[in-house]
Amino acid sequence: MKDYFDAGFWTILLESSRKWLISEVPGLILALLLFFIALKFLSFALNRMKKILAFLSERNEQQDTDEASKRISTLIGILGGSLRIIIWIIFIMIVMQKIGIDIAPLLAGAGILGLAIGFGAQELVRDFISGFFIILENHIRTGDVAIINGTAGLVENIGLRTISLRDLSGVVHIFQNGKIDSLSNMTKEWSAITLEIGVAYKENLDQVFEVMSSVGLALKEDPEFSDLILEPIEVLGLDQFADSSMIIKARIKTKPSQQWTVGRAYRKRLKAAFDAVNIEIPFPHTTVYWGEQIHPLKIDNK
Repeated sequence: MKDYFDAGFWTILLESSRKWLISEVPGLILALLLFFIALKFLSFALNRMKKILAFLSERNEQQDTDEASKRISTLIGILGGSLRIIIWIIFIMIVMQKIGIDIAPLLAGAGILGLAIGFGAQELVRDFISGFFIILENHIRTGDVAIINGTAGLVENIGLRTISLRDLSGVVHIFQNGKIDSLSNMTKEWSAITLEIGVAYKENLDQVFEVMSSVGLALKEDPEFSDLILEPIEVLGLDQFADSSMIIKARIKTKPSQQWTVGRAYRKRLKAAFDAVNIEIPFPHTTVYWGEQIHPLKIDNK
């Protein structure tokens, strides 16, 4: 124990500390300064890139601004997170080297560990690769309404590994990107509500078409809905003969996610218009004939 209190020991310790402070501390301070500058520059560059991309999308008349904003936010978020992780890793490696830790074995161990993870976590790697291409190819964005593997909902989060959907009941569904077999985006660029309207067989189809068209045009001229509807209603015509009605198909093209709002408003107005001109919207019924005499008796199936 006495050796620790010898003058020579403290002299050597102080000299080693002085040399370390002179040779290594300036490098640590410089590394710390560069670390904070890199993070600030990254935040500035990402914000600048986001504004430039948003400006370019606004100038492009063929591109929907809201759609472009969704994609830009998703890509900038993922890019920023990845670059921040890289900056942190570089900074930690510099600090470890400055305090005397040999990082060469760590790098070699990290390579071996990465190789082992690559073999043992193939599903994780597949999720990341699938997520990267989903985002790169702009299949889906945060805020879209999508159907993934048969489940519909609002896209709340998109990551390289998973996608989160919240359905109408508020339930959140998590899907691994590598296990997505089918993906349907219901709100990309534009949406549409498809209407199947049933009318009685006795009705005049030309009159029905005219009423449906006039209700659609009136809805588009309404200030409350004019910005939501992109094109006038398309009355496609008689689509099928059902058991107790003729099915007329129509379509209204809307802004993304607005098809349900427009569809509900159209059906409400169409019901009032049909009632005004006595166009019947039938319900299922059965006609029964007694014997040889034709005395039909209609039984409502309610």
